Amino acid sequence: MKNYVIGLDYGSDSVRAVLIDTENGQELASDVCHYKRWSNKEYCNASINQFRQHPLDHIEGLESTIKAVVTASKVAPSQIKSICIDTTGSSPIPVTADGTPLALTKGFEHNPNAMMVLWKDHTAISEANEINELAANWGGIDFTKYEGGIYSSEWFWAKVLHVTREDEAVKKATHTWMEHCDLMTYLLIDDKDLKSFKRSRCAAGHKAMWHEDWNGLPPVEFLEKLDPYLAQLRGDLYDATYTSDVVAGTLNQEWATKLGLTTDTIIAVGTFDAHSGAVGAKIDENTLVRVMGTSTCDILVSTKEIIGSKCVKGICGQVDGSVIPGYIGLEAGQSAFGDVLAWFKETLAWPLDNLVYTSNVLSAEQKAQLKVEVESNFIKTLTEQAQAIPLSESIPTALDWVNGRRTPDANQGLKSAISNISLGTKAPHIFKALINSICFGSKKIVDRFEEEGVRIDSVIGIGGVARKSPFIMQTLANVLNKPIKVCASDQAPALGAAIYAAVAAGIYPNVIEASKKMGSDFESEYFPQADQIEAYQELMDSYSDLAQFIESITK
Repeated sequence: MKNYVIGLDYGSDSVRAVLIDTENGQELASDVCHYKRWSNKEYCNASINQFRQHPLDHIEGLESTIKAVVTASKVAPSQIKSICIDTTGSSPIPVTADGTPLALTKGFEHNPNAMMVLWKDHTAISEANEINELAANWGGIDFTKYEGGIYSSEWFWAKVLHVTREDEAVKKATHTWMEHCDLMTYLLIDDKDLKSFKRSRCAAGHKAMWHEDWNGLPPVEFLEKLDPYLAQLRGDLYDATYTSDVVAGTLNQEWATKLGLTTDTIIAVGTFDAHSGAVGAKIDENTLVRVMGTSTCDILVSTKEIIGSKCVKGICGQVDGSVIPGYIGLEAGQSAFGDVLAWFKETLAWPLDNLVYTSNVLSAEQKAQLKVEVESNFIKTLTEQAQAIPLSESIPTALDWVNGRRTPDANQGLKSAISNISLGTKAPHIFKALINSICFGSKKIVDRFEEEGVRIDSVIGIGGVARKSPFIMQTLANVLNKPIKVCASDQAPALGAAIYAAVAAGIYPNVIEASKKMGSDFESEYFPQADQIEAYQELMDSYSDLAQFIESITK
């Protein structure tokens, strides 16, 4: 009898489920659900970098996508052996003593501070600075050392500290905080003991300063110097963490009924999307996997013998087992990648949204037709014209920091800038400059790894940008001066989650063997173009000069 597993992948805008044949990784069914409250920009304020999501978006999405793939596949529920969930992160949520998200309780239904604090929320910059200052000067262990030596406003403790200082009601009503991947896993399992619940090693190690060297989370004596609340909270969190090949529990009766599954279905420990994506892309040593979407996460694995006790500076952490159990997982990334181009598109679309689509000259039908036509050709036409601009022509220099800088050396207070604009600069020139900027930001990450002694021989690209934009991928290959393979799967993170699920269910003995059998093939490969490399290096030098200047004047 065949065995099947489900991978559930929560992205920034939507959740997707895939039902996978464990024998060969074949996708029998998939489904996507977009978050309706998030689509309406509820609970967000971009002007202050506040990005929150209502847990109902995630709960409704879980039910609709898994039900859809179970129904579409026509697979017997008894053959669906396990589920694993991956999410963005760090995306913590306040919960009550029984694990109910605070936003689902009376009085907090529309309070942004009771929502999930999305990874891209940067309201906690000052709190992150406090953590960095204390870690460097308190006289004890630097608890940031395995997270690149700089704690980010995108991460767990900074976000919790910011929200609880800002909102006393939320602080008093909250029993504990859970990462998104942990909460969704906890929701499904039968055992509702929060204290014994198996938390994600990936989430804790990369975002919450958890490490074996100090037996778990930072100690009370460190946390109380930040805020007494954090010291109190630590007692309601966890000590042990678990990799995603481990069983978290089995599906409870309520959700088995909702999803059309059985209570024998195993639920694996949760994880983060980039790490499961790397598994779905068959990550190997000396290979950098780039998950390229609104932002990027860059994932490497290395042996303990190579990394040893060395701390790689300025990245997002190095954690034993966060990608493949038995290997050190290393993470870096850019706070904005696709978001850089989305910002430019939105800026250029202002006259359309405010003048053309509101005009009385056009009928409602004409406006609708025009909107469809513009949407389908906007980026396509910009790309074609930008691609036609020779590198010998004057091209502006841009920085990719529209949402701050994640790595190397996290600084979410940084802003983007554009230089070298003239009267000859048109929209395609700026678009080309922005594409260059996201590739140059990628090069800074690769350079940092290699400077720190981590070898990178090849690159794998996964995600929408990797599959949809040959122009960006070729530019990236030229800038990195490395070959780049593109993963064939549309759903590499969900596929990686399914691989973890197969191991948790005992179908494979370990993640490496499961990944070889179930992981994605590659659909294309880009090679550096010898005649372009030198020109891109000159543009890269201009990027570095502008970056140094902007950083020097940023307070």
